Amino acid sequence: MSGVPRVVSTMLTVSTALTGLTGLRLAIASLSMMAAMVALAPPALAAKDAGEMTMESLLQAVVKVHARVPAEARTARGLGTEREGSGVIIAKDGLIVTIGYLILEAAEIEIVDHRGRTRPAEFVGYDHDSGFGLIRMGDAGGAEPLEFGDSAKLAERQPVMVASFAGAKDAIPAVVVSRREFAGYWEYLLDKAIFTSPPHYNWGGAALIGADGRLLGIGSLIVGDAVKGEQVPGNMFVPIDLLKPIMADLLTKGRAAKRPKPWLGMHTEEIKGRVFVTRVTAAGPAEKAGIEPGDIVIGIGDAGVSSMADLYRKVWALGKAGVDVPLKILHGTDVQERVVHSADRYQFLRLRPSY
Repeated sequence: MSGVPRVVSTMLTVSTALTGLTGLRLAIASLSMMAAMVALAPPALAAKDAGEMTMESLLQAVVKVHARVPAEARTARGLGTEREGSGVIIAKDGLIVTIGYLILEAAEIEIVDHRGRTRPAEFVGYDHDSGFGLIRMGDAGGAEPLEFGDSAKLAERQPVMVASFAGAKDAIPAVVVSRREFAGYWEYLLDKAIFTSPPHYNWGGAALIGADGRLLGIGSLIVGDAVKGEQVPGNMFVPIDLLKPIMADLLTKGRAAKRPKPWLGMHTEEIKGRVFVTRVTAAGPAEKAGIEPGDIVIGIGDAGVSSMADLYRKVWALGKAGVDVPLKILHGTDVQERVVHSADRYQFLRLRPSY
C-alpha cells in the first residue's frame, strides 16, 4: 500500500498534537480508529460492485487542475490569473468536480492526471450557491471515478481522509469537528458546511473521502476556527449532496435552473454583530449605488442586520436578481439610505460559455 505508513504516522502525530484542544477529545478516538482502518484494511476502502479499490487506486481519481484566466476577467484581481488546485474524477467520460473559484472565467484549463500527463479540459458548469464547478477531459485516464457518498449523514467526530492531487504522500487523516452554517464575504452562504481538522494545506478542490472510499465534499478554504468559538485550524468543505440535485442542469445548461439571487457586488466582514463593507466590485451594483469600503450595513429597509448570513438571507428574500435593495448604512457618523439595483452575478462574470 503505497503511502499508507506515512498516513498512519501522520494520524498518530495529529492525535498527539490535538489532545489538549477543548472540544476535540472525543474526536481523537476517531483518529485512532481511522488509523487502524487504513493500516489494517486499506483494500476494503471503497469496495464497490466492480471490485475492491486499494488506497493507491482510490487516490488516482484526484487530479491537478490548472487554470489560466485573462487579465481582464472580473475575478482576476481577487483570484489571480494563474490558479491551481485539485479536482475529482466522478465519471468515466472524464467529468471532474472541483471548487468553482479555480475555474471561474478561465480561458484555458489543464489537468495533470495520476500518470503525470497534462491534458486539456473544458469548462462545463458553475454554481455559485454551492461553489461547485464542473470540467471535463476526454476520459478518466485509467482512473476509477469516485462515487458520491451521503454527506448528510456525516456527523461531528467522524474520521475522514483529505486528499489533494499530490496523491498518497499528501493524503492526511482528519476528523469532522463541526457541521454548521458558513457565510463567506463574497455573498455566499452554506447552511451546513463541513469543517475538519487538522488543516490540509492544498485545500482548494481537495477530496473529502469517507471510510468507505466515497466522496463526501470538496475543499474550499483553510480556516482558523474549525471548531466554533475556538482557535482550531482546519478546512471547510462543501458537502457533495449539494451537487446532486443540480448536476443535470450543470451538464446541460452550465448553471442551475433556479431563480438567480440578487447580487450586490459587495464584500463584507462580520465583527461583533456589525457587518462592515471591505470592498466593492468595480462597476458592480454596490459601487454604482455609492457604497464604499468602511461603510457598515445596519439594515435593509426597516429591518436590522445582525450578521453576514442575516444580510444575505434578507437580500435574497426580496426577490430575484434585478430587484432594488434598500440598504441602510452607517457612513462615518451618518446613517444613510442607499438603493442598490441588484444584478445577476452570472451575467456579470465573463464565463465560458457565457450564459
